[in-house]
Amino acid sequence: MPKQEGQKSKLVTLLRILEQRTDETHRLNVPQLVQLLENQGILAERKSIYSDIDTLRSLGYDIQLQRGRGGGYWMASRAFELSELKLLVDAVQSSSVISARTSKRIIHKLEALCSDYEGTQLQRQVYVDGRPKTDSQTLLYSIDALHTAINRGCLVQFRYKGSSAVRTVSPWQLAWENGCYYLIAYQDEKTPPVRHYRVDRMAGVLVLDEPRRGKEFFRTFDLPAYLRKHFNMFGGTEYRVTLRCTADLEPVMRERFGREPVFCPEDAEHFHFDVPICVSQQFFGWVCGFGGKVEVTAPAAVRTQLHEMVQGLAEQHE
Repeated sequence: MPKQEGQKSKLVTLLRILEQRTDETHRLNVPQLVQLLENQGILAERKSIYSDIDTLRSLGYDIQLQRGRGGGYWMASRAFELSELKLLVDAVQSSSVISARTSKRIIHKLEALCSDYEGTQLQRQVYVDGRPKTDSQTLLYSIDALHTAINRGCLVQFRYKGSSAVRTVSPWQLAWENGCYYLIAYQDEKTPPVRHYRVDRMAGVLVLDEPRRGKEFFRTFDLPAYLRKHFNMFGGTEYRVTLRCTADLEPVMRERFGREPVFCPEDAEHFHFDVPICVSQQFFGWVCGFGGKVEVTAPAAVRTQLHEMVQGLAEQHE
């Protein structure tokens, strides 16, 4: 006589067995399914297995049958393909702002979305330029709190970069840039009023029951343009900068600045264009990294700053 309590959970248990123990190359026949159910304290007749599988199929689960020797039932499709799960695992492992402990926990949860056999393929190691992962255990809670504040339209408070001072800002958007999360916020007492903060450097994020400010300002705010202006998210005085480049760098410049700048050919070997840039040492480093293929031709103030930086470096390394 089957166990009554076990029968109540038989359908769910059968589904879990199919999800965890089967895939395209690992199938289970009816006797094997009966035995696996019995191992979990659920007695089942062979005929009931066919009925249960039909029920699961009617609920939308893609359970296939291969007849013949070596055949059986298997879960043919899932919410995520194995290739998609591998991409998610790589993204988690390569992120420097997700701690090693949190990465391991997230990947373990992702493994549950495929069969046990496919799960072994998710134990991957992605090389990330030798960058250490953060040791922050609160990042996910900070991100969740910021999303909540943005959705509710509320102010947030937090401490930044180990400081004991509490900051209160109006959160508007979260951005992913250079492998880091950034909060894009409004502070009407600052000039300019838009500020960005690395989320992994924020502590004690608290959602306040007060409405945020800056609605009119952010009505026309262009986040992609903002990210293009800030090299490695470092701030600086904004200028309209003219860049003169060798012709072979056109794809690189398009990738960096998008389709908006108008590229003006000078000759067969050079072109120039104007873009708004928040000028910083990181921007100058980016220019110098092209080994003379990129030249700042205007404005004069930016050329002077670049010249002074290069001259200072030359004197430092004499």
